[in-house]
Amino acid sequence: MIVDLAAERGGNCALTEQGKTVQSHGVTIVGPENVPAMLAFHASQMYGKNIETLLNLILDDEGNLAMDHNDEIVAGTLVAHAGDVPHPHMRKLLDLPALEVKSEPAETSATD
Repeated sequence: MIVDLAAERGGNCALTEQGKTVQSHGVTIVGPENVPAMLAFHASQMYGKNIETLLNLILDDEGNLAMDHNDEIVAGTLVAHAGDVPHPHMRKLLDLPALEVKSEPAETSATD
């Protein structure tokens, strides 16, 4: 199979036909038109799906904010909260001191 992305400008394959899919010598040759416009549609679909997924993550069933600040995705998107700036990169850009990282308590074994 050949997908000739230059079909609108005459193509890179001598057998390409703009806007058509043809068979020649057992090879399928696709000559799509306006490829950038097709990509914009799919990019918009993907962006919309990502936003929907994020909203489902940060909203409860009634549509109220219910953010789990321990969730990696929520923490990575949270720029400001309760009068503070918890996002490390934003703190750096604003010349704010780095936040202390809370360390997990060390696990103890049964023999300790």
